[in-house]
Amino acid sequence: MSEALLTYRRATAEDAEACVELRGRTRENAVPRERLAALGITVASWGGDIRSGALPGHVCESDGRIIGYCFGEKASGEVIVLALDPAFEQRGIGRTLLDLVITELSNFGFKRLFLGCSADPASRSHGFYRRLGWRPTGKTDRYGDEELELLR
Repeated sequence: MSEALLTYRRATAEDAEACVELRGRTRENAVPRERLAALGITVASWGGDIRSGALPGHVCESDGRIIGYCFGEKASGEVIVLALDPAFEQRGIGRTLLDLVITELSNFGFKRLFLGCSADPASRSHGFYRRLGWRPTGKTDRYGDEELELLR
C-alpha cells in the first residue's frame, strides 16, 4: 500500500471546523471543543481570525482531510498552536508546518518569535521545540506553560 500524498496550503476560514475537531484528538495536550469554547475559541472566532489575517496559518491535508496545522498571531509573533493527527506523527509534518508559520511571521518583521510549551521533559513538545532551536525565556504564559523563544 502506498502512502497518501500530503499537501500543504495556507489555512482558510473554512478550515476552522476541522481544526477545532482535530485539536481535541491530538496525542498530547488535546483540547476538546467545549474547553476551547470556554477559552473563547470557537469555529466562528477562529474562522474570523483567519479571515481577518490576525491568525495566519497553514494546514496539511491527506486525501482531502486536514491532518495537521500550525497558526501564529500576526500582532505579536506568537506561534499559537501546532496540532497533528496522531496517525501522521514522525513524518516531519509538524516541523514543516512550524517552518511555514515561522517564515510567515518573520516576513511580518518579527526577529523574535515565541510560544508556550510544556515544561515537562517527558512531553514530546519539550524536546521537539528545543531540537529546533527554541530556548526558554524563564517566563510562563497565562496557561502555566513555559515560554520559549526563537531569535531570527
